[in-house]
Amino acid sequence: MKKVISAIDVGTTKICTIMGNLDSGGSMQVLGVGLVPSHGLHKGMVVNVEEATESITESVKRAEQASGLKVESAYVGVTGRHISSVNSHGVVAIPRNDRLVRPDDLRRVLASAQHINVPDDRKILHAIPRGYALDNQERIKEPVGMHGFRLDVETHIITAAVASVQNLVKCIRSAGVEIEDLILEPLASGEAVLTPEEREMGIILADIGGGTTDIAVFKEGSIYHSSIIPVAGYQVTSDISIGLGLPFEIAEAMKKKYGNVYPDVLTKSEESTLSVEDGHSVSYRDLCNITKVRMEELLRLILLEMPDSNYASLAPAGLVLTGGGSKLAGLEALAKSSLRTQTRIGEPMGIYGITDILHDPAHATGVGLLLWGIRNQGKPAWEAKKKSGIFGNFSSLLKKFFGL
Repeated sequence: MKKVISAIDVGTTKICTIMGNLDSGGSMQVLGVGLVPSHGLHKGMVVNVEEATESITESVKRAEQASGLKVESAYVGVTGRHISSVNSHGVVAIPRNDRLVRPDDLRRVLASAQHINVPDDRKILHAIPRGYALDNQERIKEPVGMHGFRLDVETHIITAAVASVQNLVKCIRSAGVEIEDLILEPLASGEAVLTPEEREMGIILADIGGGTTDIAVFKEGSIYHSSIIPVAGYQVTSDISIGLGLPFEIAEAMKKKYGNVYPDVLTKSEESTLSVEDGHSVSYRDLCNITKVRMEELLRLILLEMPDSNYASLAPAGLVLTGGGSKLAGLEALAKSSLRTQTRIGEPMGIYGITDILHDPAHATGVGLLLWGIRNQGKPAWEAKKKSGIFGNFSSLLKKFFGL
């Protein structure tokens, strides 16, 4: 097992590099964190390679300075509207006389599930088993070692645009870092903020970032549905900027400092004007109302992305909001009242060490990437692959699938 594992969260508003290891007790110790503003990205995708590379390089440098170690390779998050997903079914026969399911049979059935039509400009990023069936006995989570004639698998397949992946990989490598694996960001966030019980019952996770809101539904312990919405914190700030006539940077600062999406409960003393840096003043209630309207719209968009309109049945455990956009005052209460479902704000769990800034919803993806990497280290090859969905040596995959 590698002692030190690194993760890089390449976000629209920030780049966060985290270095950590797994101690003898099985807990994750954070060794170093490098957090810098993000440049060269829009809605989770690279739009300026040079600027993005500079931001990533600076983030990596700061993490290395904090830890006293070097980032050789890292787990990297992927998001953006170019991501799409589909559920697929695979089936194979168990041909041996003893009818014993072996690891190779899992590889074969997962490969069978991946026989779907994928356009030339897209490639499979993850192929994650949702559940197995053996001779029509369903809800089997670990078929290896069991006996049967027919093995079925329900698989969640996530595809990405080749060009977008190429641009991201180019930036990471230009910063002097090799890539261990590319992970869909809401999968990583789920590692950091969800409990096993929530994953089993059924839960909706919405990671509200700067440029995208990343959605994942977990059910029966595995991923059930995923999607990316290109609406997030940036749109809220943009509305405040336009509606109140403020420069974007000042609107962002006002949103973070004063934004409240439940202004109906404001006391009379809070119905005041706020001074801003350029000498102008704005109405506190107007600021909050603009923020609230945009967040109500985002909550509706999250529900529209659900594969089943009966989201209460789909996700009995409710909704977990995370990411920097979830820190708006009153958002948890707004979601509970407007969606009428159990809601909580998710913060990263299960870490210690240099974590002063990491116990924050904004760092759910970065911490989750590190947890993903640590939990896949030291496992048998087929076991790690069935979770990450990347088959074969990752460097070879980059060359074969993404031309890198």
